[in-house]
Amino acid sequence: MLIDFFFTLKDAKIPVTIKEFLTLLEAMQQNVIDQSLDDFYYLARLTLVKDEAHFDKFDRAFAQYFKGINGAFEANASIPLDWLVQRMQRELTDEQKAALEKFGYDKLMERLQELLKEQKERHEGGSKWIGTGGTSPFGNGGTNPEGVRIGGKGGNRTAVKVWDQRTYKDYDAERELGTRNIKVALRRLRRFAREGAAEELALDQTIRATANNAGYLDIKMQPERRNNVKVLMLFDVGGTMDDHIERTEELFSAAKTEFKNMEFYYFHNCVYDYLWKNNRRRNAERFPTWDVLRKYKPDTKLIFVGDATMSPYEILQPGGSVEYNNEEAGAEWLARFTHAFPKFVWLNPEPEGLWQYRQSIAVIRQLMNNRMFPITLDGLERAMRTLTK
Repeated sequence: MLIDFFFTLKDAKIPVTIKEFLTLLEAMQQNVIDQSLDDFYYLARLTLVKDEAHFDKFDRAFAQYFKGINGAFEANASIPLDWLVQRMQRELTDEQKAALEKFGYDKLMERLQELLKEQKERHEGGSKWIGTGGTSPFGNGGTNPEGVRIGGKGGNRTAVKVWDQRTYKDYDAERELGTRNIKVALRRLRRFAREGAAEELALDQTIRATANNAGYLDIKMQPERRNNVKVLMLFDVGGTMDDHIERTEELFSAAKTEFKNMEFYYFHNCVYDYLWKNNRRRNAERFPTWDVLRKYKPDTKLIFVGDATMSPYEILQPGGSVEYNNEEAGAEWLARFTHAFPKFVWLNPEPEGLWQYRQSIAVIRQLMNNRMFPITLDGLERAMRTLTK
């Protein structure tokens, strides 16, 4: 039976191998887990999935193969969004809540299987079908003393089981990211070195010195390993970037945590002859771009963050800025940055499928030698690999 499961994972584009599959079979023959679907799930994920970026795909394939809630809909389909909107808020009295039938776990699961076979459409506000906002034991957003939550968020916390809860959904390489997952991707850009005074125990040296000292403890210390990568981030702000504030803030927060040697500046649409650090005081506290170019060493990693969406004149023509009459074209300044810092990338929060429709994005990509990447897990990982080459 597990051969079909193996091919289900392959169809989901999870890079599983025959060797890993045989390891799973061997573990089952050795009875390393109890006869439990949950235990099998964790064993299968441990032996078959090598990269946490595939956890979400594995969850979906597992649910599909073992007749989870995805089996009630088309393969790989999502629960319709309006199922998750609680359009009916019900306030029940204590007597009404007490009157609701308690199925018991076995009977509850048996009844759910029956409904999955019978129900053909969405439903809300009732007491029988799988839906939202009712008293049925199946669905979400309603009230029942014990039930199976399907989709949506928990409310009364009385569900005895939550179907298709995908713990690692944000790790999907095609999905947009939260701060935690951005940190995971940025950690690829790390280069550790020992610097400063002795701060941590040198375990191997302590053991060796103690052995040479006839067993008398001889503690050795060493400098702590620190990430000495230097990063310069330039953020586009205002205008069309207002649509990407949340994602940009998450990236900014993650970068400040991961990179101890990080400097940042703001610009609008394209870099010109000055930058700033405080948007409220952007007209009073400006930093000449020439000073920024001279301040940091050539081994600094340069990261532009912006949607590159503007008039092409703002990039290619003197005086093209929408705010003032710039003497030199933005393209000239971009060329100076890429020459001063050979390790550079451009991170674009705009969905990659829309890039072909923006003339300015094509211009920026050419100026960046095609080193433009989307702000997704896969895009950030590719960007970090580019910066470490």
